[in-house]
Amino acid sequence: MTKYIFVTGGVVSGLGKGITAASLGRLLKARGLKVAAQKLDPYINVDPGTMSPYQHGEVYVTEDGAETDLDLGHYERFIDEDLNQYSNLTTGKVYWNVLNKERRGEYLGSTVQVIPHITNEIKEFVYRVGKKTDADVVITEIGGTIGDIESQPFLEAVRQISLEVGQENSLFIHVTLVPYLSGSEEHKSKPTQHSVKELRGMGINPGIIVLRSDRPLEESVFRKISLFCNVREDCVIENITLPNLYEAPLMLEKSGFSDVVCRELHIEAPEPDLTDWTAMVERIHNRSEEVHIGLVGKYVKLHDAYLSVAEAMNHAGYEENAFVKIHWIDSEGITRETVNDVLHGLDGIIVPGGFGSRGIEGMILSAKYARENRIPYFGICLGMQIAVIEFARHVLGLTDAHSGEFDEQCAHRVIDFMPGQSGEIDKGGTLRLGSYPCCIKAGTKMEECYGSEQIHERHRHRYEFNNDYLDEFTKAGLKPVGINPDTNLVEVVELENHPWFIGVQYHPEYKSTVQNPHPLFVSFVKAATDYCQTHNSK
Repeated sequence: MTKYIFVTGGVVSGLGKGITAASLGRLLKARGLKVAAQKLDPYINVDPGTMSPYQHGEVYVTEDGAETDLDLGHYERFIDEDLNQYSNLTTGKVYWNVLNKERRGEYLGSTVQVIPHITNEIKEFVYRVGKKTDADVVITEIGGTIGDIESQPFLEAVRQISLEVGQENSLFIHVTLVPYLSGSEEHKSKPTQHSVKELRGMGINPGIIVLRSDRPLEESVFRKISLFCNVREDCVIENITLPNLYEAPLMLEKSGFSDVVCRELHIEAPEPDLTDWTAMVERIHNRSEEVHIGLVGKYVKLHDAYLSVAEAMNHAGYEENAFVKIHWIDSEGITRETVNDVLHGLDGIIVPGGFGSRGIEGMILSAKYARENRIPYFGICLGMQIAVIEFARHVLGLTDAHSGEFDEQCAHRVIDFMPGQSGEIDKGGTLRLGSYPCCIKAGTKMEECYGSEQIHERHRHRYEFNNDYLDEFTKAGLKPVGINPDTNLVEVVELENHPWFIGVQYHPEYKSTVQNPHPLFVSFVKAATDYCQTHNSK
Protein backbone atom coordinates (compact mmCIF):
# COMPACT_ATOMS: atom_id res chain seq x y z
CA MET A 1 0.00 0.00 0.00
CA THR A 2 1.11 3.55 -0.75
CA LYS A 3 2.51 5.48 2.21
CA TYR A 4 1.60 9.15 2.67
CA ILE A 5 3.86 11.80 4.20
CA PHE A 6 2.53 15.29 4.89
CA VAL A 7 4.94 18.18 5.47
CA THR A 8 3.62 21.24 7.33
CA GLY A 9 5.31 24.43 8.48
CA GLY A 10 5.03 26.58 11.57
CA VAL A 11 6.07 29.88 13.17
CA VAL A 12 7.01 31.70 9.93
CA SER A 13 6.77 31.13 6.20
CA GLY A 14 9.74 30.54 3.91
CA LEU A 15 11.32 27.97 6.23
CA GLY A 16 12.39 25.58 3.55
CA LYS A 17 9.62 22.98 3.74
CA GLY A 18 10.21 22.36 0.05
CA ILE A 19 13.90 21.58 0.53
CA THR A 20 13.07 19.30 3.49
CA ALA A 21 10.46 17.45 1.42
CA ALA A 22 12.77 17.23 -1.60
CA SER A 23 15.67 15.97 0.54
CA LEU A 24 13.48 13.29 2.06
CA GLY A 25 12.39 12.26 -1.42
CA ARG A 26 16.03 11.92 -2.44
CA LEU A 27 16.82 9.79 0.64
CA LEU A 28 13.84 7.47 0.13
CA LYS A 29 14.66 7.09 -3.55
CA ALA A 30 18.22 6.18 -2.54
CA ARG A 31 16.65 3.34 -0.53
CA GLY A 32 15.08 1.94 -3.69
CA LEU A 33 11.58 3.35 -3.12
CA LYS A 34 9.48 4.97 -5.83
CA VAL A 35 8.63 8.49 -4.67
CA ALA A 36 6.07 11.05 -5.87
CA ALA A 37 5.86 14.61 -4.59
CA GLN A 38 3.19 17.30 -4.66
CA LYS A 39 2.39 20.66 -3.11
CA LEU A 40 -0.95 22.03 -1.90
CA ASP A 41 -1.01 25.84 -2.05
CA PRO A 42 -3.65 27.82 -0.10
CA TYR A 43 -3.85 30.86 -2.39
CA ILE A 44 -7.07 31.34 -4.38
CA ASN A 45 -5.42 31.77 -7.79
CA VAL A 46 -6.26 28.79 -9.99
CA ASP A 47 -2.55 28.38 -10.69
CA PRO A 48 0.56 30.59 -10.40
CA GLY A 49 0.62 31.27 -14.15
CA THR A 50 -0.64 34.87 -13.92
CA MET A 51 0.97 35.77 -10.58
CA SER A 52 3.67 38.42 -10.31
CA PRO A 53 7.24 37.05 -10.31
CA TYR A 54 8.05 39.65 -7.64
CA GLN A 55 5.56 38.05 -5.27
CA HIS A 56 5.67 34.41 -6.19
CA GLY A 57 8.97 33.82 -7.92
CA GLU A 58 9.15 31.76 -11.09
CA VAL A 59 6.41 29.61 -12.54
CA TYR A 60 7.64 26.05 -12.95
CA VAL A 61 6.27 24.00 -15.86
CA THR A 62 5.95 20.22 -15.80
CA GLU A 63 6.38 17.85 -18.72
CA ASP A 64 2.61 17.64 -19.24
CA GLY A 65 2.21 21.42 -19.24
CA ALA A 66 1.02 22.27 -15.73
CA GLU A 67 2.02 25.74 -14.45
CA THR A 68 3.08 25.12 -10.88
CA ASP A 69 4.78 26.47 -7.78
CA LEU A 70 8.57 26.81 -7.86
CA ASP A 71 8.94 24.20 -5.11
CA LEU A 72 8.13 21.54 -7.71
CA GLY A 73 11.40 22.49 -9.36
CA HIS A 74 13.19 21.56 -6.13
CA TYR A 75 11.38 18.21 -6.11
CA GLU A 76 12.42 17.39 -9.66
CA ARG A 77 16.01 18.59 -9.19
CA PHE A 78 16.43 16.45 -6.05
CA ILE A 79 14.36 13.38 -6.89
CA ASP A 80 15.15 13.39 -10.65
CA GLU A 81 11.60 12.34 -11.54
CA ASP A 82 9.13 14.11 -13.84
CA LEU A 83 6.16 15.53 -11.95
CA ASN A 84 2.74 16.16 -13.49
CA GLN A 85 -0.54 18.09 -13.32
CA TYR A 86 -1.43 16.29 -10.09
CA SER A 87 1.67 17.61 -8.34
CA ASN A 88 0.31 21.09 -7.51
CA LEU A 89 -3.12 22.08 -6.25
CA THR A 90 -4.36 25.52 -5.19
CA THR A 91 -7.45 26.58 -3.28
CA GLY A 92 -8.63 28.29 -6.45
CA LYS A 93 -8.37 25.07 -8.44
CA VAL A 94 -10.22 23.14 -5.72
CA TYR A 95 -13.16 25.56 -5.70
CA TRP A 96 -13.10 25.77 -9.51
CA ASN A 97 -13.47 21.99 -9.76
CA VAL A 98 -16.15 21.78 -7.07
CA LEU A 99 -18.24 24.60 -8.53
CA ASN A 100 -18.03 23.09 -12.02
CA LYS A 101 -19.25 19.77 -10.62
CA GLU A 102 -22.11 21.55 -8.86
CA ARG A 103 -23.09 23.31 -12.11
CA ARG A 104 -23.10 19.96 -13.90
CA GLY A 105 -25.40 18.51 -11.23
CA GLU A 106 -22.89 15.95 -10.00
CA TYR A 107 -23.84 16.55 -6.36
CA LEU A 108 -27.49 15.75 -7.09
CA GLY A 109 -28.78 18.96 -5.56
CA SER A 110 -26.90 18.63 -2.26
CA THR A 111 -25.85 21.72 -0.37
CA VAL A 112 -22.20 22.19 -1.31
CA GLN A 113 -20.03 22.64 1.79
CA VAL A 114 -16.37 22.80 2.78
CA ILE A 115 -16.86 19.43 4.47
CA PRO A 116 -17.28 17.08 2.69
CA HIS A 117 -17.13 18.54 -0.83
CA ILE A 118 -14.01 20.73 -0.66
CA THR A 119 -12.10 18.26 1.49
CA ASN A 120 -13.12 15.34 -0.71
CA GLU A 121 -11.79 17.17 -3.78
CA ILE A 122 -8.45 17.66 -2.02
CA LYS A 123 -8.34 14.05 -0.87
CA GLU A 124 -9.09 12.80 -4.37
CA PHE A 125 -6.21 14.88 -5.69
CA VAL A 126 -3.74 13.48 -3.14
CA TYR A 127 -4.83 9.90 -3.78
CA ARG A 128 -4.69 10.43 -7.55
CA VAL A 129 -0.97 11.27 -7.69
CA GLY A 130 -0.17 8.02 -5.91
CA LYS A 131 -2.31 6.00 -8.33
CA LYS A 132 -1.00 7.76 -11.43
CA THR A 133 2.67 7.25 -10.52
CA ASP A 134 2.28 3.92 -8.69
CA ALA A 135 4.48 5.42 -5.98
CA ASP A 136 5.54 3.63 -2.82
CA VAL A 137 5.59 6.95 -0.99
CA VAL A 138 3.72 10.20 -1.74
CA ILE A 139 5.22 13.30 -0.11
CA THR A 140 2.73 16.17 0.13
CA GLU A 141 3.82 19.63 1.22
CA ILE A 142 1.12 21.91 2.66
CA GLY A 143 1.89 25.49 1.69
CA GLY A 144 1.57 28.39 4.10
CA THR A 145 1.87 28.36 7.88
CA ILE A 146 -0.11 26.56 10.57
CA GLY A 147 -2.77 28.93 11.86
CA ASP A 148 -3.49 30.52 8.49
CA ILE A 149 -7.21 30.42 7.75
CA GLU A 150 -6.49 29.56 4.10
CA SER A 151 -4.74 26.30 5.00
CA GLN A 152 -7.50 24.83 7.16
CA PRO A 153 -9.39 22.88 4.43
CA PHE A 154 -6.12 21.27 3.31
CA LEU A 155 -5.19 20.29 6.86
CA GLU A 156 -8.63 18.85 7.47
CA ALA A 157 -8.39 16.85 4.24
CA VAL A 158 -5.01 15.33 5.06
CA ARG A 159 -6.20 14.60 8.62
CA GLN A 160 -9.02 12.57 7.08
CA ILE A 161 -6.57 10.79 4.75
CA SER A 162 -4.52 9.77 7.77
CA LEU A 163 -7.60 8.23 9.36
CA GLU A 164 -8.60 6.47 6.15
CA VAL A 165 -5.23 4.88 5.37
CA GLY A 166 -4.27 4.27 9.01
CA GLN A 167 -1.45 5.66 11.16
CA GLU A 168 0.93 2.96 9.92
CA ASN A 169 0.55 4.35 6.39
CA SER A 170 0.67 8.08 7.10
CA LEU A 171 3.12 10.42 8.78
CA PHE A 172 3.10 14.14 9.56
CA ILE A 173 6.39 16.04 9.51
CA HIS A 174 6.30 19.52 10.98
CA VAL A 175 9.04 21.99 9.99
CA THR A 176 9.44 24.85 12.43
CA LEU A 177 11.80 27.70 13.23
CA VAL A 178 13.93 27.70 16.36
CA PRO A 179 15.00 31.34 16.81
CA TYR A 180 18.30 32.35 18.41
CA LEU A 181 18.42 35.26 20.83
CA SER A 182 21.85 36.85 20.78
CA GLY A 183 21.19 38.71 24.03
CA SER A 184 20.82 35.53 26.06
CA GLU A 185 22.88 33.45 23.61
CA GLU A 186 20.34 30.64 23.43
CA HIS A 187 17.81 29.05 21.15
CA LYS A 188 14.14 29.29 22.06
CA SER A 189 11.84 26.28 21.74
CA LYS A 190 8.62 27.98 22.81
CA PRO A 191 7.55 29.05 19.25
CA THR A 192 7.83 25.42 18.18
CA GLN A 193 5.76 24.27 21.15
CA HIS A 194 3.03 26.76 20.32
CA SER A 195 3.08 25.78 16.64
CA VAL A 196 2.67 22.09 17.50
CA LYS A 197 -0.14 22.97 19.91
CA GLU A 198 -1.90 24.79 17.06
CA LEU A 199 -1.47 21.75 14.81
CA ARG A 200 -2.87 19.44 17.47
CA GLY A 201 -5.86 21.70 17.82
CA MET A 202 -6.68 20.73 14.24
CA GLY A 203 -6.53 17.05 15.09
CA ILE A 204 -3.04 16.42 13.69
CA ASN A 205 -0.20 14.97 15.74
CA PRO A 206 3.19 15.39 14.08
CA GLY A 207 5.34 12.27 14.18
CA ILE A 208 8.57 14.07 13.30
CA ILE A 209 9.58 17.66 14.00
CA VAL A 210 12.29 19.25 11.84
CA LEU A 211 14.00 22.21 13.48
CA ARG A 212 15.24 24.99 11.21
CA SER A 213 18.09 27.03 12.56
CA ASP A 214 21.06 29.04 11.30
CA ARG A 215 23.41 27.47 13.83
CA PRO A 216 23.76 24.12 15.67
CA LEU A 217 21.23 23.48 18.42
CA GLU A 218 21.97 22.55 22.02
CA GLU A 219 21.03 19.05 23.23
CA SER A 220 18.65 20.60 25.73
CA VAL A 221 16.54 21.96 22.86
CA PHE A 222 16.00 18.48 21.42
CA ARG A 223 15.02 17.08 24.83
CA LYS A 224 12.66 19.95 25.58
CA ILE A 225 10.86 19.74 22.22
CA SER A 226 10.65 15.96 22.48
CA LEU A 227 9.11 16.22 25.95
CA PHE A 228 6.66 19.06 25.40
CA CYS A 229 5.67 18.14 21.82
CA ASN A 230 5.19 14.45 22.66
CA VAL A 231 7.51 12.92 20.07
CA ARG A 232 10.41 10.52 20.44
CA GLU A 233 13.76 12.23 20.92
CA ASP A 234 15.16 10.75 17.68
CA CYS A 235 12.11 12.16 15.89
CA VAL A 236 13.39 15.70 16.51
CA ILE A 237 15.62 16.40 13.51
CA GLU A 238 18.03 19.31 13.08
CA ASN A 239 18.05 21.21 9.76
CA ILE A 240 20.76 23.86 9.77
CA THR A 241 21.15 26.46 7.05
CA LEU A 242 23.88 25.27 4.66
CA PRO A 243 26.07 27.07 2.11
CA ASN A 244 24.76 24.75 -0.61
CA LEU A 245 21.23 23.36 -0.60
CA TYR A 246 22.32 20.05 -2.15
CA GLU A 247 24.12 19.21 1.09
CA ALA A 248 20.74 19.01 2.85
CA PRO A 249 20.03 15.28 2.23
CA LEU A 250 23.42 14.30 3.65
CA MET A 251 23.00 16.53 6.69
CA LEU A 252 19.51 15.21 7.41
CA GLU A 253 20.65 11.62 6.99
CA LYS A 254 23.35 12.15 9.64
CA SER A 255 20.42 12.64 12.03
CA GLY A 256 18.91 9.37 10.83
CA PHE A 257 16.04 11.12 9.03
CA SER A 258 15.15 8.40 6.55
CA ASP A 259 15.66 5.65 9.17
CA VAL A 260 13.11 7.30 11.44
CA VAL A 261 10.66 7.85 8.56
CA CYS A 262 10.89 4.19 7.48
CA ARG A 263 10.45 3.02 11.08
CA GLU A 264 7.39 5.21 11.66
CA LEU A 265 5.80 4.05 8.39
CA HIS A 266 6.78 0.38 8.81
CA ILE A 267 8.79 0.43 5.59
CA GLU A 268 11.41 -2.24 5.12
CA ALA A 269 14.07 -0.88 2.79
CA PRO A 270 17.86 -1.12 2.52
CA GLU A 271 20.12 1.66 3.74
CA PRO A 272 20.24 4.59 1.31
CA ASP A 273 22.95 4.41 -1.35
CA LEU A 274 24.24 7.98 -1.35
CA THR A 275 27.57 7.24 -3.04
CA ASP A 276 26.82 9.31 -6.16
CA TRP A 277 25.25 12.13 -4.17
CA THR A 278 28.22 12.30 -1.79
CA ALA A 279 30.65 12.35 -4.73
CA MET A 280 28.63 15.16 -6.31
CA VAL A 281 28.75 17.25 -3.12
CA GLU A 282 32.51 16.71 -2.90
CA ARG A 283 32.82 17.86 -6.50
CA ILE A 284 30.86 21.00 -5.60
CA HIS A 285 33.26 21.74 -2.75
CA ASN A 286 36.38 21.14 -4.85
CA ARG A 287 35.66 23.47 -7.80
CA SER A 288 38.69 25.48 -8.86
CA GLU A 289 37.54 27.66 -11.78
CA GLU A 290 35.43 30.81 -11.64
CA VAL A 291 33.24 32.24 -14.37
CA HIS A 292 31.15 35.43 -14.39
CA ILE A 293 27.74 35.28 -16.08
CA GLY A 294 25.49 38.29 -16.51
CA LEU A 295 21.81 37.42 -16.09
CA VAL A 296 19.98 40.29 -17.79
CA GLY A 297 16.32 40.41 -16.81
CA LYS A 298 13.49 42.56 -15.53
CA TYR A 299 12.73 40.69 -12.28
CA VAL A 300 16.26 40.49 -10.87
CA LYS A 301 15.30 42.13 -7.55
CA LEU A 302 13.82 38.76 -6.59
CA HIS A 303 16.27 36.05 -7.54
CA ASP A 304 13.60 33.36 -7.17
CA ALA A 305 11.99 34.79 -10.31
CA TYR A 306 14.79 33.04 -12.23
CA LEU A 307 15.37 30.18 -9.80
CA SER A 308 15.53 27.31 -12.33
CA VAL A 309 17.87 29.27 -14.63
CA ALA A 310 20.23 30.01 -11.73
CA GLU A 311 20.15 26.40 -10.54
CA ALA A 312 20.74 25.08 -14.07
CA MET A 313 23.84 27.26 -14.33
CA ASN A 314 25.00 25.98 -10.96
CA HIS A 315 24.48 22.38 -12.13
CA ALA A 316 26.60 23.12 -15.20
CA GLY A 317 29.24 24.73 -13.02
CA TYR A 318 29.44 21.60 -10.87
CA GLU A 319 29.96 19.57 -14.04
CA GLU A 320 32.59 21.97 -15.41
CA ASN A 321 34.53 22.45 -12.15
CA ALA A 322 33.53 26.11 -12.01
CA PHE A 323 31.99 28.52 -9.55
CA VAL A 324 29.32 30.30 -11.57
CA LYS A 325 29.14 33.86 -10.28
CA ILE A 326 25.82 35.28 -11.42
CA HIS A 327 25.65 39.04 -11.90
CA TRP A 328 22.00 40.04 -11.53
CA ILE A 329 21.55 42.89 -14.03
CA ASP A 330 18.37 44.94 -14.32
CA SER A 331 17.78 45.41 -18.03
CA GLU A 332 16.11 48.78 -17.37
CA GLY A 333 19.51 50.12 -16.32
CA ILE A 334 21.14 49.27 -19.66
CA THR A 335 21.24 52.10 -22.19
CA ARG A 336 23.50 53.02 -25.11
CA GLU A 337 25.49 55.12 -22.66
CA THR A 338 25.81 52.48 -19.94
CA VAL A 339 25.93 49.14 -21.80
CA ASN A 340 29.72 48.93 -22.05
CA ASP A 341 30.25 49.72 -18.37
CA VAL A 342 27.48 47.40 -17.15
CA LEU A 343 28.49 44.36 -19.23
CA HIS A 344 32.26 44.79 -19.27
CA GLY A 345 34.18 41.95 -17.65
CA LEU A 346 31.49 39.30 -18.09
CA ASP A 347 32.37 35.88 -19.50
CA GLY A 348 28.85 35.14 -20.73
CA ILE A 349 25.43 36.75 -20.99
CA ILE A 350 22.09 35.01 -20.49
CA VAL A 351 18.69 36.58 -21.15
CA PRO A 352 15.91 34.42 -19.65
CA GLY A 353 12.17 34.39 -20.23
CA GLY A 354 9.68 37.08 -19.32
CA PHE A 355 6.59 38.97 -20.44
CA GLY A 356 5.81 42.64 -21.09
CA SER A 357 7.72 45.51 -22.69
CA ARG A 358 9.55 46.85 -19.64
CA GLY A 359 13.34 46.58 -19.98
CA ILE A 360 13.23 45.15 -23.50
CA GLU A 361 15.57 47.72 -25.06
CA GLY A 362 18.23 46.96 -22.45
CA MET A 363 18.02 43.28 -23.33
CA ILE A 364 18.39 44.07 -27.03
CA LEU A 365 21.52 46.11 -26.29
CA SER A 366 22.88 43.16 -24.26
CA ALA A 367 22.39 40.76 -27.17
CA LYS A 368 24.10 43.26 -29.49
CA TYR A 369 27.02 43.60 -27.08
CA ALA A 370 27.43 39.81 -26.90
CA ARG A 371 27.22 39.42 -30.66
CA GLU A 372 29.69 42.17 -31.49
CA ASN A 373 32.17 41.31 -28.74
CA ARG A 374 31.96 37.56 -29.38
CA ILE A 375 30.89 36.84 -25.80
CA PRO A 376 28.87 33.62 -25.25
CA TYR A 377 25.17 34.46 -25.38
CA PHE A 378 22.27 32.25 -24.27
CA GLY A 379 18.75 33.45 -25.00
CA ILE A 380 15.86 31.53 -23.42
CA CYS A 381 12.29 32.07 -24.67
CA LEU A 382 12.10 35.88 -24.57
CA GLY A 383 15.92 35.84 -24.75
CA MET A 384 15.75 34.07 -28.11
CA GLN A 385 13.20 36.59 -29.37
CA ILE A 386 15.47 39.41 -28.20
CA ALA A 387 18.36 37.97 -30.23
CA VAL A 388 16.13 37.80 -33.30
CA ILE A 389 14.93 41.41 -32.89
CA GLU A 390 18.47 42.68 -32.35
CA PHE A 391 19.80 40.87 -35.42
CA ALA A 392 16.93 42.13 -37.56
CA ARG A 393 17.58 45.74 -36.54
CA HIS A 394 21.36 45.87 -36.71
CA VAL A 395 22.30 43.25 -39.32
CA LEU A 396 19.29 42.98 -41.62
CA GLY A 397 18.71 46.72 -41.46
CA LEU A 398 15.06 46.43 -40.38
CA THR A 399 15.44 49.29 -37.92
CA ASP A 400 11.85 49.17 -36.65
CA ALA A 401 11.84 45.36 -36.21
CA HIS A 402 10.08 44.24 -33.05
CA SER A 403 7.77 41.68 -31.50
CA GLY A 404 4.03 41.90 -31.95
CA GLU A 405 3.84 41.61 -28.17
CA PHE A 406 5.54 44.99 -27.72
CA ASP A 407 4.57 46.91 -30.87
CA GLU A 408 1.52 45.72 -32.77
CA GLN A 409 1.87 48.50 -35.35
CA CYS A 410 5.49 47.95 -36.39
CA ALA A 411 6.09 47.11 -40.04
CA HIS A 412 8.46 44.21 -39.33
CA ARG A 413 7.07 41.91 -36.65
CA VAL A 414 9.88 39.36 -36.72
CA ILE A 415 8.27 37.85 -33.61
CA ASP A 416 4.51 37.44 -33.67
CA PHE A 417 1.57 35.42 -32.37
CA MET A 418 1.91 31.75 -32.94
CA PRO A 419 -0.84 30.02 -34.92
CA GLY A 420 -4.09 29.79 -32.99
CA GLN A 421 -3.21 32.61 -30.59
CA SER A 422 -4.51 36.16 -30.41
CA GLY A 423 -4.69 39.08 -28.03
CA GLU A 424 -8.36 38.35 -27.29
CA ILE A 425 -7.94 35.14 -25.34
CA ASP A 426 -7.57 34.83 -21.57
CA LYS A 427 -4.05 34.95 -20.13
CA GLY A 428 -4.29 32.09 -17.66
CA GLY A 429 -3.42 28.59 -18.89
CA THR A 430 -3.56 29.54 -22.58
CA LEU A 431 0.14 29.65 -23.39
CA ARG A 432 1.97 26.97 -25.29
CA LEU A 433 2.77 24.75 -22.32
CA GLY A 434 4.61 21.50 -21.72
CA SER A 435 6.82 19.24 -23.80
CA TYR A 436 7.07 19.53 -27.58
CA PRO A 437 9.42 17.88 -30.10
CA CYS A 438 12.24 19.65 -31.91
CA CYS A 439 14.36 18.41 -34.82
CA ILE A 440 17.96 19.65 -34.74
CA LYS A 441 19.96 20.21 -37.90
CA ALA A 442 23.08 18.10 -38.31
CA GLY A 443 26.51 19.68 -38.01
CA THR A 444 25.39 22.43 -35.62
CA LYS A 445 26.53 23.36 -32.15
CA MET A 446 23.08 22.30 -30.95
CA GLU A 447 23.63 18.79 -32.26
CA GLU A 448 27.03 18.79 -30.58
CA CYS A 449 25.37 19.75 -27.27
CA TYR A 450 22.56 17.19 -27.35
CA GLY A 451 24.20 14.39 -29.31
CA SER A 452 20.84 13.83 -30.96
CA GLU A 453 18.81 15.13 -33.89
CA GLN A 454 15.45 15.00 -32.10
CA ILE A 455 14.70 16.29 -28.61
CA HIS A 456 11.71 17.17 -26.43
CA GLU A 457 11.72 20.32 -24.31
CA ARG A 458 9.21 22.23 -22.17
CA HIS A 459 7.60 25.48 -23.35
CA ARG A 460 5.83 28.44 -21.82
CA HIS A 461 5.15 31.21 -24.33
CA ARG A 462 2.68 32.69 -26.79
CA TYR A 463 4.82 34.41 -29.46
CA GLU A 464 7.00 32.78 -32.12
CA PHE A 465 9.62 33.50 -34.74
CA ASN A 466 7.87 34.84 -37.84
CA ASN A 467 8.65 32.39 -40.64
CA ASP A 468 8.07 35.11 -43.26
CA TYR A 469 11.61 36.30 -42.46
CA LEU A 470 13.20 32.86 -42.43
CA ASP A 471 15.26 33.23 -45.62
CA GLU A 472 16.60 36.68 -44.69
CA PHE A 473 17.88 35.50 -41.32
CA THR A 474 19.35 32.32 -42.75
CA LYS A 475 21.29 34.13 -45.48
CA ALA A 476 22.64 36.70 -42.99
CA GLY A 477 23.91 34.05 -40.57
CA LEU A 478 21.36 33.74 -37.74
CA LYS A 479 20.20 30.29 -38.69
CA PRO A 480 17.16 28.32 -37.57
CA VAL A 481 18.74 25.04 -36.46
CA GLY A 482 15.85 23.60 -34.46
CA ILE A 483 12.38 23.14 -35.96
CA ASN A 484 9.17 21.69 -34.55
CA PRO A 485 8.43 18.80 -36.96
CA ASP A 486 4.65 19.08 -36.49
CA THR A 487 4.17 22.85 -36.90
CA ASN A 488 7.35 24.01 -38.67
CA LEU A 489 7.84 26.61 -35.91
CA VAL A 490 11.40 27.76 -35.24
CA GLU A 491 12.58 26.47 -31.88
CA VAL A 492 16.30 27.34 -32.02
CA VAL A 493 18.48 29.94 -33.69
CA GLU A 494 22.26 29.79 -33.82
CA LEU A 495 24.66 32.49 -34.99
CA GLU A 496 27.37 31.27 -37.33
CA ASN A 497 30.98 32.43 -36.97
CA HIS A 498 30.50 33.12 -33.27
CA PRO A 499 32.05 31.10 -30.40
CA TRP A 500 28.66 30.47 -28.74
CA PHE A 501 25.46 32.33 -29.57
CA ILE A 502 22.25 30.32 -29.22
CA GLY A 503 18.61 31.23 -28.66
CA VAL A 504 15.95 28.65 -27.77
CA GLN A 505 12.21 29.22 -27.68
CA TYR A 506 11.74 26.59 -24.99
CA HIS A 507 12.86 26.46 -21.34
CA PRO A 508 15.75 24.00 -20.92
CA GLU A 509 16.22 25.08 -17.28
CA TYR A 510 13.14 23.06 -16.30
CA LYS A 511 14.85 19.80 -17.24
CA SER A 512 18.19 20.38 -15.53
CA THR A 513 18.80 18.40 -12.35
CA VAL A 514 21.79 18.41 -10.05
CA GLN A 515 22.83 14.91 -11.13
CA ASN A 516 21.86 15.39 -14.79
CA PRO A 517 22.76 18.96 -15.76
CA HIS A 518 21.23 20.15 -18.99
CA PRO A 519 23.66 19.83 -21.93
CA LEU A 520 22.91 23.35 -23.22
CA PHE A 521 23.82 24.92 -19.89
CA VAL A 522 26.92 22.74 -19.62
CA SER A 523 28.04 23.84 -23.09
CA PHE A 524 27.26 27.50 -22.31
CA VAL A 525 29.23 27.48 -19.04
CA LYS A 526 32.12 25.70 -20.77
CA ALA A 527 32.13 28.36 -23.50
CA ALA A 528 32.11 31.10 -20.85
CA THR A 529 34.97 29.37 -19.02
CA ASP A 530 36.96 29.17 -22.26
CA TYR A 531 36.26 32.86 -22.90
CA CYS A 532 37.39 33.72 -19.38
CA GLN A 533 40.63 31.78 -19.73
CA THR A 534 41.37 33.33 -23.13
CA HIS A 535 40.47 36.82 -21.92
CA ASN A 536 42.55 36.56 -18.75
CA SER A 537 45.57 35.21 -20.58
CA LYS A 538 45.83 38.30 -22.76
